[in-house]
Amino acid sequence: MIRVVLPVHLRTLARVDGEVELHIPGQVTQRSVLDALEARHPMLRGTIRDHVTQRRRAFVRFFACEQDLSHELPDTPLPEPVATGAEPFLIVGAMAGG
Repeated sequence: MIRVVLPVHLRTLARVDGEVELHIPGQVTQRSVLDALEARHPMLRGTIRDHVTQRRRAFVRFFACEQDLSHELPDTPLPEPVATGAEPFLIVGAMAGG
């Protein structure tokens, strides 16, 4: 099982408490995790990535194993600890302002 941690506002939207656990058949990538997350929680479609381009929203970041994976290609395999469920895949709302 893949563990996904969502920011509070997305957990509220998806009506989940804590981590989301997903079964990902095949290779574990950002795309496969987001596809499974959106399939299980359709209300999240368009909140993390654009409906049309499937690109990450500007103020959303992805982290795993203490690494910022936000600029990795969507089909790049996630680190092994994430793929095995030992570490979570974090979706974080970036902060902006001055």
